[in-house]
Amino acid sequence: MKNQACVLRIEGTNCEEEARQALSDVGIKAEIVNLKQLTHECSEERHRNLSEYSMLFLPGGWSAGDYIRAGAIFAARLKSRMGEELQDYVESGRMVLGVCNGFQILIELGLLPGWDGMSKQPEAVLAINQNTRFQCRPAYLKHTGKCSLTGKIPKGRVLQIPVAHAEGRLTFGTKNEEMLKRLEKNGQIVFRYCRDDGSEARGEFPWNPNGSLSDIAGICNPEKNVLGMMPHPERVMNACQQADWTRREYGTGDGRALFESVANNLKKLRISR
Repeated sequence: MKNQACVLRIEGTNCEEEARQALSDVGIKAEIVNLKQLTHECSEERHRNLSEYSMLFLPGGWSAGDYIRAGAIFAARLKSRMGEELQDYVESGRMVLGVCNGFQILIELGLLPGWDGMSKQPEAVLAINQNTRFQCRPAYLKHTGKCSLTGKIPKGRVLQIPVAHAEGRLTFGTKNEEMLKRLEKNGQIVFRYCRDDGSEARGEFPWNPNGSLSDIAGICNPEKNVLGMMPHPERVMNACQQADWTRREYGTGDGRALFESVANNLKKLRISR
């Protein structure tokens, strides 16, 4: 059986094993791949081709030390070496998931918000958290809009998913109001930070841990096959990993719902081919 998912790393990424394990837990065969394997800058037996995979996962961490801006160097390497290939991959309908640093990479690549496919320049930024501090804490998210990677999660469901980032505040700068309307019109806002009862965070800390525009925690492209989110679903696959685990029955964690959705969509992709 060929690997279905590519978990891509370079120096500085550090969540690739959790990502691979989360995919494996829902029956997805995943492989951790270094960028140099995709660009064939290694021995021939280690060469890999992006087209061989049905899903690309960009995991969290501090790729290339997050120098310049978070995710900027990883994105620049991807774009310069395999930009057209990556755009073709997305246009083919295959899934791309970026978590935390992966979300930052997708923004820097121009694949999100994705209004023009892969834009030449980033159209948004994940800026330094509003309180200027690294945040590592449980967060509550409301599922507000479905995409191909969240199809099995009921709309309105509240998930407790941890965050761990210093630069997660989504903003369009002076175009916030205009771009927010565009995201809402296209149904691109997939997750919003909320309170534990599901009510609006309204930008208030700690419910919104970074001050992100309109409490946005995750967005997708207009075609709904590229998803970027700051919280880490791969870290709460089991109930014992949740912050409130002592008040839960033993079982699955809130992050599993997303990966089950991915597995379900992979089956559809195989059928359609």
